[in-house]
Amino acid sequence: MTTAPEAVPSTLAEPRRKVGPAWIGGITAGMLGVYMAFFTPIQVLLPLQLAAIAPESKVAAFGLVTGAGALVAVVANPVAGALSDRTTGRFGRRHPWTLGGVVVGAVALAMLGTQTTVAGVLILWCLAQASLNAGYASLNAAIPDHVPVRQRATVSGWIGFPQALGLVVGAIIVTMLVTGLAAGYLVIGLATVALVLPFVLTTSDPPLSRADRKPVSWRSVLAGMWISPRAHPDFAWAWFTRFLVMLGNATGTLYLLYFLQDAVGYEQLFPGHSVDEGVLVLTLIYTTGVIVTCVAGGVLSDRIGRRKIPITVASAVMAFAAVLLTFWHTWPTAMAAAAIMGAGFGVYLSVDQALITQVLPQAADRGKDLGIINIANTAPQVLGPALAAPIVAGLGGYSGLYALTAAVTLLGGALVWKIKSVP
Repeated sequence: MTTAPEAVPSTLAEPRRKVGPAWIGGITAGMLGVYMAFFTPIQVLLPLQLAAIAPESKVAAFGLVTGAGALVAVVANPVAGALSDRTTGRFGRRHPWTLGGVVVGAVALAMLGTQTTVAGVLILWCLAQASLNAGYASLNAAIPDHVPVRQRATVSGWIGFPQALGLVVGAIIVTMLVTGLAAGYLVIGLATVALVLPFVLTTSDPPLSRADRKPVSWRSVLAGMWISPRAHPDFAWAWFTRFLVMLGNATGTLYLLYFLQDAVGYEQLFPGHSVDEGVLVLTLIYTTGVIVTCVAGGVLSDRIGRRKIPITVASAVMAFAAVLLTFWHTWPTAMAAAAIMGAGFGVYLSVDQALITQVLPQAADRGKDLGIINIANTAPQVLGPALAAPIVAGLGGYSGLYALTAAVTLLGGALVWKIKSVP
């Protein structure tokens, strides 16, 4: 006598119906808002603010603030995801965390703009990181919650390119449309809420019954942060390959300004122009490459029903861009490498995100497990400087740095074939 399989609650079941353009547009706008809130302060507002507060120690202060914020993000993302997995109530599991996270994050950003001490900036930026990561974790979990497998790479493409676009849009807002640090922080915070709100108000988020909820205790939440590689090897390989590719991306972009200044000689090539302008040009080229290929790569992956081939090819394309910078330190090569790197990264973002959603261990832990994957995105930003600094200083210089970038990226793309459950 066989036992009938246990019924899966509808909230946790694999989605079958494709999501429409309105749903995709809503989550894309929401992701754009969150990425603006993440990247604009780091790239523009925080450096200016800390330079005004502590001009003699601005570099150390910036490292302290951003490093602490990264550590908070590493913890907050999976914890918030786990809590959203366990949330019951008529407003659903994800939407309360998405909206609550960005609202608190916006308030923290507004308060951050008024700080006049390094300690104040540190505390408020950590609060902003914790809140925004809570919003991001629950928003990101909407993909496996609502999007069927056959559509996930396409949707992942739509939510992937705002990662590159968010920095550009945010920088335009705070440098061209508003003046002053306080106004910049405030406008970015308000824009984030405005971009997330339509998705929360117009899309469904089925509630989870208390009977189907996992235990709610700090012990159970913390215990769930460890996912055994032996029990779930495909998830472990997905995490590790994402870590390697993102580490390659971090080491490849970390010293871009100094590369243009010291190896390319940008200011000597273009007298009267600062190296910052060169970085902006390369950023725009890179962003264009991501936008052009992100959705297209996802659509192609969904149509052919395969993930590993596009990921490997995209990683090889990014590695090739790094190889160019290994051997040719010229401005034309830098522009070509930026375009090639962006094109490869766009495809990688969409297809790898879809692959990851297919190897999540349990439907009841989607938010938490995606938060653990996010550590593979964040940790390289902390580890990257520790690896890159000694290489640039004496172990091969910029050629050695970009050779490492190529090798690590290529390895990440190759090891994806260790994943057995996804074609």
